[in-house]
Amino acid sequence: PTQVTTLPNGLRVASQQTADETLTVGVWIDAGSRFETKESNGTAHFLEHMAFKGTRRRNRIQLEQEIENMGGHLNAYTSREQTVYYAKCFKNDLRQGVDILSDILQNSTLDQAHLDFERGVILREMEEVEKTVEEVIFDRLHLTAFHDSPLGYTILGPVENIQSITKAQLREYVQSNYTADRMVVAAAGPVDHAELVQYAGDLFGGFPQRTAGTPARSCALPKFTGAELLYRTDEPGALAHFAVGYEGVPWTHPDSLTFMTIQSIIGSYKRGEGLVPAELSGNRLTNSIVRNIDSGLTESFAAFNTCYKDTGLFGFYAQCEESAVAGCMGELLHGVSTLADCVTDEEVERGKRALKTVLFGSLDSTTAIAEDIGRQLLVYGRRIPISELLLRLDAIDATQVRRVARERLCNVDIAMTALGPLGDLPPLASLRQRTGPQRL
Repeated sequence: PTQVTTLPNGLRVASQQTADETLTVGVWIDAGSRFETKESNGTAHFLEHMAFKGTRRRNRIQLEQEIENMGGHLNAYTSREQTVYYAKCFKNDLRQGVDILSDILQNSTLDQAHLDFERGVILREMEEVEKTVEEVIFDRLHLTAFHDSPLGYTILGPVENIQSITKAQLREYVQSNYTADRMVVAAAGPVDHAELVQYAGDLFGGFPQRTAGTPARSCALPKFTGAELLYRTDEPGALAHFAVGYEGVPWTHPDSLTFMTIQSIIGSYKRGEGLVPAELSGNRLTNSIVRNIDSGLTESFAAFNTCYKDTGLFGFYAQCEESAVAGCMGELLHGVSTLADCVTDEEVERGKRALKTVLFGSLDSTTAIAEDIGRQLLVYGRRIPISELLLRLDAIDATQVRRVARERLCNVDIAMTALGPLGDLPPLASLRQRTGPQRL
């Protein structure tokens, strides 16, 4: 079981014991790129880079040597809604790990020379991201679907911001977002919860609490927009890449698990992979694409489902040859819309089993468990017990899947982004009509 304690300043401390020799301890912060402005977009990610460049107690070399000498590992990442700093270390080094995390979050020097150096590092990172078509497609899909909201911003930010972000902007972001009520210290491994609470109280007790008179952080509800963003190229032999997004649901919505199940039912396909030939797969959409589109023209497809605090993005991403763009898009749209009428109990049960494998099979390390604890406390306010999750999953049936598909995936606006040789890709208005249950 996960033990949770709330400190006087509002910071939550959570842990789960496992029979390991090493542990993971980290800080999950309810702060990411969606809490930035157009002018400060990229600040949260920039802070992640600056965290390991030295504090008032440890310069960069001392910090790196200390981690190395304890045989530990220090890392961080930024998403649209969360920033995470975590350490992996031996069980006897728990206090030291918590101390390092506390130090880099409270006492980073944000040295100007390091700040200027990191601009180049982030710009090179951006160049690498731009080479990964799938990441580019998903960033642009967010921009298309939520273009009037910070949820549509990229995590790295635009080049002009990276080149101009100041120390003052970084400090302002920390003061506005790194408050105790938005933070969770989570650990998994051979951890004594009382010790963790004591260390967190000693070392994180100085984090400010949002005072009663301070207004809550404004976060306007993102408006989903049906729109398209296309980048046509004529590169010989290149694949076409496209993604279609539907408005999904937030983490806490009653239908969030049903959306996860629908993602699992649609599943994924990659040409030449899998033990079962595509023609014999139990996945109806895979069968349909292989049967109706010339063999070898569709490289891959995968459903996705991303939840946020107040909205979500559901859909599919595919890669195919130029000549198959219209056919592949049509099959995928039809495969989603038909869930409203003819999904079977067998398909739902298969999807739920696959989803359980993903949900529970991924919790195979202290880092994965700590990540699950931290994320769930930020989005749900608690860690959902596995027994409860199983009961809620088992309650989902074909009737429920059909209802959610009818209400949220049929005759609705869609956002689309595509890149490459797009051939005869139909216009958005035509694709929007195909979200109806009848094949057009």
